[in-house]
Amino acid sequence: MNHFYKATINWTGNLGKGTSQYKAYSRNHEISSEDKPTIYASSDPSFRGEGTRYNPEELFVASLSSCHMLWYLHLCSEAGVVVIDYIDNATGTMTETEDGSGHFTEVTLHPVVIVTEASMVDKANELHYEAHKFCFVANSCNFPVHHNPTCQVI
Repeated sequence: MNHFYKATINWTGNLGKGTSQYKAYSRNHEISSEDKPTIYASSDPSFRGEGTRYNPEELFVASLSSCHMLWYLHLCSEAGVVVIDYIDNATGTMTETEDGSGHFTEVTLHPVVIVTEASMVDKANELHYEAHKFCFVANSCNFPVHHNPTCQVI
């Protein structure tokens, strides 16, 4: 079964002279999709972007983390593991090459999961590996996605 996704990217960075010079335009843009809030984005400040807006690299790391979390919660619910809190401070490394192009070399997820009973901890940790197998975004990457999970009991 195929699924189709659509997003609209609207560049809002024309400062009056378009792209007539490298420093003449802003990298600001808006990401939208029907009936959803707008995401205000830019490039990384290293590439003349605005640091108060999300950049594509952050959104990419967030997509990996989000996909993993959603699969993980699904698998936990099926396995009887009761998760009451989940937070992930995911990190990613992108290497810029001499010609200005670049690519991600790795992403590491650092999920901290809180479950209701100590008897669930081993299964909760194990399910991260299962979630990784199912994650659509991770399965689309050509670099390693590592996991460094922590599980706690309330």
